[in-house]
Amino acid sequence: RSSYSCCYFVLPCCFFDFHGKYSRRQSKKTQYREYLDFVAQVGFVCGFHVEEDCLRIPSTKRVSFIGKSRTYPAAEHALIDKQITQFINSRRSCAVATCDRRVGFNHKNHCGGLCKEADSEPPEDETETAGTSWMPGFQPREKVEQIRNCASLPRDFVDEVVLNVANLLLNAAPQKSCSDKQGGNMNTWNQGESLSLREVAEHLNKETLKKLKSEYGGLQTLLKNNHQVFEVLNGRVHIRDWRKEKPPSKTKPEVKRRLSAEAFKTRLCWFFIHHPDGCSLPSEACPYAHGTEELR
Repeated sequence: RSSYSCCYFVLPCCFFDFHGKYSRRQSKKTQYREYLDFVAQVGFVCGFHVEEDCLRIPSTKRVSFIGKSRTYPAAEHALIDKQITQFINSRRSCAVATCDRRVGFNHKNHCGGLCKEADSEPPEDETETAGTSWMPGFQPREKVEQIRNCASLPRDFVDEVVLNVANLLLNAAPQKSCSDKQGGNMNTWNQGESLSLREVAEHLNKETLKKLKSEYGGLQTLLKNNHQVFEVLNGRVHIRDWRKEKPPSKTKPEVKRRLSAEAFKTRLCWFFIHHPDGCSLPSEACPYAHGTEELR
C-alpha cells in the first residue's frame, strides 16, 4: 500500500495473520501450504501478479513470493486501496470471532456474519484513515530489533554460569570412568552426571535466573550457545565428551572443509583450563587450543 510502484519479496515463516496467529480453515492441506496460499492471496488482493519460487537455502521454509508488477492501472490505485481495507477488516473480524469462540462464542455463527459485514462498505472513518492508519491497534516492531538470544549477555556473567553448571554436573555423582583403550593404557576422564534443566535451574541464584528469564530460551539457550562444554538432549544437560564426537566427514564439499580447518584452534579449550582432568583429547586432536601458544 506504500505506493503503486512498490515491489515486494516475502519468505513466509511463522504462521501469523494481520492481527495475531493464523487460524487454519482447511484440513485437507498441510498447515504450511495453507498459510502459503493465504500469503499469496494477500498479494493478489493487493493487486500484484504473484510469483512463487523455492529458494536454495538450508531451511524447511523455502517457498517465497515475489510481486514485481500490478494487475491494474495506476488510475485505479484508490479503488484497490479500498478493496485492501475491506480485506483487512474481514481478516480482523474473523480473528476477533475466533478469540470469542475460545471463551464460549460459536465461531460458525458469528464469523460468517462478521466477515460478510466486513466485505461490505467499511466504516466511514476507517476508509478516510486508510492511508494513515492501515489497521487500528497494529503495533509494528521496533526499527532496531533487540538481541535476546543470550549472545549480548556480559562475557564474565556467561563464563560464571558455565563454570557453575559444569561444576554442578561434575559433583552431582561419584566420578565415572570412561576407558580409552589406546595403546593398552586406561585413561579415566570424569564426564560427570546429567541433570534436567529444572534441576540445574534450582541450583542457580535468583539474580542469575532473573537475568536469564529476560532472554529467549533462558538457561537452555545459554547452555546450547556454549556448545564446546555442554550437550542439551531431551531437556537434560550433559558435559560434552569430545572423544564421542564424529570426525569431520571427508565427503564434505571443499568450501565446508576449508572453513572447518580455518576455525581449528581459534579459541581456548575450556576443558584444558577448567576441567579437573583436563581435556579428554590430546592437543593435536582437540579443535580448541591447549594454551595461548596454540591459538591461531
